[in-house]
Amino acid sequence: MFKRTLVLAVVFVMILGAVANAYPKRPITVIIPWDAGGGTDIIGRFMADKLAEELGVAVAVVNRSGGGGAVGHGAGARAAKDGYTITNLTLEIANMHWLGLTDVTVEDFDPIIQFNEDASAVMIKADAPWETIHDLLDHIRENPGDLFFSGSGAGTIWDLARIGLLHSQDIPVDAVTWVPTGGAAPSIVELMGGHVDVITCSLAEAANQVESGDLRVLAVMSDQRLPGFPDVPTLKEQGIDWSAGTWRGFGVPRGTPAEIVEVLEAALTKVAKSEEFADFMGKTGFGVYLRSSEEFMEYMREQNDTWRDVLRVGGYLE
Repeated sequence: MFKRTLVLAVVFVMILGAVANAYPKRPITVIIPWDAGGGTDIIGRFMADKLAEELGVAVAVVNRSGGGGAVGHGAGARAAKDGYTITNLTLEIANMHWLGLTDVTVEDFDPIIQFNEDASAVMIKADAPWETIHDLLDHIRENPGDLFFSGSGAGTIWDLARIGLLHSQDIPVDAVTWVPTGGAAPSIVELMGGHVDVITCSLAEAANQVESGDLRVLAVMSDQRLPGFPDVPTLKEQGIDWSAGTWRGFGVPRGTPAEIVEVLEAALTKVAKSEEFADFMGKTGFGVYLRSSEEFMEYMREQNDTWRDVLRVGGYLE
């Protein structure tokens, strides 16, 4: 009996090894749940290109925006559990279901790796009248309903960053109007066109407009100044105790064979620890933060609870 069990175990291990060795045999698709040109798209495409080099197969990127991230995340969660569809997970996977936008949660994915975290920033047009974050907040207090904010969809991280900022200063969160868009890129267009007054998104996503002088940054919502933008003060430096940001990583549908996840994690970890990745993130201004598959799962579950509470402050939940 023992020998038979041992033989079966060996055969099972050999089968798993064969599955892993056979993967991948065809092109892989990476779903980006946001519009092209935004931060998730920029980083996701870099990672996809490098993953293709590591695995020796084509890796195509598909933008599936809409529903505050629900469309893309939903498509990824419902994909075949074979490792050929990867989803670029963003923070919204931890709050969309609270909003009733989807029934997809962090539990619908097997995370592979987290490779990024970015703080939100408060940005205005270069010719806007406010010189400091306090000037802007004073205007909101004195003129409720006067200003339009944007950054992404309603209830997404850039909206929640705005909610937390206002709440920290005892300003009603409905004192400004949030204009939802498909992501940071279209929000920047709205700001440049004068259709909104303020945007909250990562500095990296608006780096070109900031460097060209078209936009000004009043503050960044991080604990310390960002290395790529050393002249931008934090909220905390200006007496406002609030920080907020987003994160990005890759995941596959829950139930994908563990040996396939291991292949992907090994390849993507190699990419994320490379000098090329560090240089790319440094030049584009995005923050690097690595978590393994297990660490990423634990972190996403923590985020699930944290942002539920902020959604309640914002009036999205009872």
